[in-house]
Amino acid sequence: MPTLADITSDFAVLDDWEDRYRYLIELGRALPPFPEALRTDANKVRGCASQVWLATSARTTDGTSTFSILADSDAHIVRGLIAILLAIYDSHSIDEVLQIDPDAVFSELGLKEHLTPQRSNGLASMVARVRADAAMMRAQNAGA
Repeated sequence: MPTLADITSDFAVLDDWEDRYRYLIELGRALPPFPEALRTDANKVRGCASQVWLATSARTTDGTSTFSILADSDAHIVRGLIAILLAIYDSHSIDEVLQIDPDAVFSELGLKEHLTPQRSNGLASMVARVRADAAMMRAQNAGA
């Protein structure tokens, strides 16, 4: 998966929004496979016009806990938006996930002006779900 810096750089050289949409679709095609067992009602993101499944977990590597996301959608452009979310949030600490302001990234990429209201609402729902899951993980870690 490309990094957020790669995505931002690639968006900057694409002048036309048709090209940017094609690039979003390419990003979506590169998503890691989403296990069929995770396509559950509990992992479904509410507020999205298309079907979106999002599963989060905390991975501990060398004593450091990092946030992990697996997600998928039945819509090509939404899969590309998921790839951007992965670039923003995946492999960060839970505290970092809660501090990241994705709106700055979305503005820089021009997504706010070029997404339909339905896709914007769906993207906001995905961000809210990521943040809620991270907040729950932090609370569970604090109680452990």
